[in-house]
This record gives sequence, structure tokens and C-alpha cells, in this order.
Amino acid sequence: MDYFRPIAMTDPARPSGALPLAGGWCWFDRVEVLSRGRAPHVMAAADLPQGIHLRLTDARADFAGLTMDRPRIMGILNVTPDSFSDGGKFLDPKRAVTAGRRIAKAGDILDIGGESTRPGAAEVHLDEEIARTAPVIEALRKGRIMRPISIDTRKAPVAAAALQAGASLVNDVSAFSFDPGLGALVAKTGAPVVLMHAQGLPETMQNDPRYGAVLLDIYDALSARIVAAEALGIERARIAIDPGIGFGKTQAHNLALLRGLSLFHGLGCPILLGTSRKRFIGVIGQAEPPRARMPGSVVTALAGIAQGVQIVRVHDVIETRQALRLWQAMNTDHLEGQA
Repeated sequence: MDYFRPIAMTDPARPSGALPLAGGWCWFDRVEVLSRGRAPHVMAAADLPQGIHLRLTDARADFAGLTMDRPRIMGILNVTPDSFSDGGKFLDPKRAVTAGRRIAKAGDILDIGGESTRPGAAEVHLDEEIARTAPVIEALRKGRIMRPISIDTRKAPVAAAALQAGASLVNDVSAFSFDPGLGALVAKTGAPVVLMHAQGLPETMQNDPRYGAVLLDIYDALSARIVAAEALGIERARIAIDPGIGFGKTQAHNLALLRGLSLFHGLGCPILLGTSRKRFIGVIGQAEPPRARMPGSVVTALAGIAQGVQIVRVHDVIETRQALRLWQAMNTDHLEGQA
């Protein structure tokens, strides 16, 4: 089986025959052809099979009410006592609501989670996870925060409570593999969903992650989860995919995924990239405390956007927005406005 990775470009010197990448800000005129057991080679985009051509070029449907023709920033709000990045800073509901309002000013989507899924984290009881998340979502909606709000959970009851409180979409790090009921809930409610790849559970996922060909293995795994979601009645237009940087991956795996991100456009869904403050950034960038990893986090977010990634999930929303404005001013024909 062949896999087709568009070589994404943003240079203004665009050849006349270049193709738009996922209807967005990047273009491509060449494709890297990958397969198992054979050396990669490059072919002209004009020679793509018709079905692949359409998957790579067609504009993505709006996701959670947002157009996918420009990069979107998802801001992270962890209402947990053991988050690797902020150590329980927003466990208090009042502080969480204040932080949520601040994130919503600069971000496009607010992602709220009540269970840490960092390596080694233990599962949180349903009632506790609901108590941490649903009241914050409800308070934000009562405070007239109109941005899309994502509930970051693996569990159907938590998602149900969050959607009832005003959440707009579901972000499942297990891609419906932890709680099968979550897929049925998403199908029933019509909520958009992010399906993320993870190898194993948070408790053990970093023990010894292995892949035959990490880029192709994760592409296939996400393709299978999309098909499973469609079988439940969830249209592909309601699905975004996330390759799951740091979730059952070594540093080498993470870097291979970042280099090859544009491959995932072949799945026909918006791509979400979450690298923010993760350990490999600290190792490579020599920044041990997670909060010191902002510069590296911004770099990896922009690297994803340069490959056409539609959504970047970040802790440092204001800094990422500033960097994105500059990147767009240099690489596209318009200046990014206020979110």
C-alpha cells in the first residue's frame, strides 16, 4: 500500500499547477510516496490518483462552527491537581473561570479537562471529573463566553455532563477505545469530536513504546478509528484527528511525526496538533520546568501550521497568537486578526 505525503509550501512563488492543501493556506506540487519495505520517492502532485487528489485538496468542513481555512488556536485549561504543566493552578473553580475568560480572548477554542493524562497519571473517578469540569463550563457560558468549548475526556458520562453544561465538542485522547459509550454519545448528540492516537493507557504508555513505521502505523490506526466512528453514524465532517504527540511515543517517534505531519491530510479531516510544553521539548530545548518550554512549544506549533495543521492545542495562548500573527504576515497574503 502506498501513502502520499504532500510536501507543503507557503512560498509566494507558487507554480501555476500547484494544488491547494486541504483548502487552506498551504500549497503543494510534489508528493512523497511512502510504503512499507520500500524506499520513499517523490512524484508530481499532478500524477496523484483521483481519490487521493480530492482527499488532499478538498476544503475541510467547518469544525465546531469554525472555518478551517486559517489556523485555529485551542487553549488548554486543566482543572486538575496533578497536571504536568501547571500543577493544579486552576483546580479552584473561580480561578478556572477567570483563566477560561482570558484564554477565550486570544484563542479560538477552549479545551477543559478534569483528568490528567500525562505519563503515569491515574484514572480519576467519574463523579470527581464531572465536578471539576461541568460547573466551570456552565459558569463560562453564563458569563457569555461564546467560543467553542471542548471537553477533554475519555468517558461518556463526563462528556454528557459537559455537553449539557454548554460544551461544544469532545476531545477524546483514546479515540473511543477507553469508553465505547462515548462514541454512541457523540453520534447521538451530533457533537464534533477529536480522535487522538495513543498507544496504551497513561499509566503505562511511556514504558516501552514501539512501532514498525511510526508515521504509517499511526496513520493506519487513525484511519481505523475514523471508520469505526463512521460506523456509529458520526460523519467524517464532524471528526478532527490528532496524532498524539507524547502519548506512547519516544522522542524519535515525536520528531518523525512532526516531520511527516502533512501525511495526515490524506485522512480528509482537520488535523489537531498538541505539543505544548511536552517533555521532548524540554529535553531538546534544555528547559526542565514545563513552564519554561513556551518558546519550543511555539516553534513546534508553527512547524505544524507550516504543514497545514488546522488546530494547535497550546497552554501559552497569547504568545502563540502573537507568533501566529507574525508567521502569517511573513508567509501569507493577510495579517491574522484578533481571534
